[in-house]
Amino acid sequence: MQRERRYLQRTVALVAFLPVAAGLYGVLTGIDGIGTNPTVNVSADSHFRYLSGLQTGIGLLFLTCVPGIEGKATLFRFLTLVVVLGGLARLLGLALTGVPSLTMLVALVLELGLAPLLCLWQARVANRARDALRDGAPLPEPVR
Repeated sequence: MQRERRYLQRTVALVAFLPVAAGLYGVLTGIDGIGTNPTVNVSADSHFRYLSGLQTGIGLLFLTCVPGIEGKATLFRFLTLVVVLGGLARLLGLALTGVPSLTMLVALVLELGLAPLLCLWQARVANRARDALRDGAPLPEPVR
């Protein structure tokens, strides 16, 4: 169980840096950072930066799940729900307006594929930790 838990923690930490980095990039560069039309609507740019801030926050919250990850099921599931809802909105946009850039398609795969898989993995680790606790085995110390 310890090894699987550590692998999950490392994977979540690594994957969580993607929305943090992408979000900070979007906050700093605005909508121009994705290489769109040079004539940008100020309101669209403002909204893009706002959503980039939310993306940064989601990544940071996933990072807070890393220590003691087996006890963070509620937050982990909530964050996964937010990511999946965003992915579904992106998928709707694809259906309504056409295929976006490769970067956006990769994001879609992460949102609708990887995020739910990580959530299932976290649930497995949490359940195994709960079972071990019930059987009297001590829980491992959180990795910090």
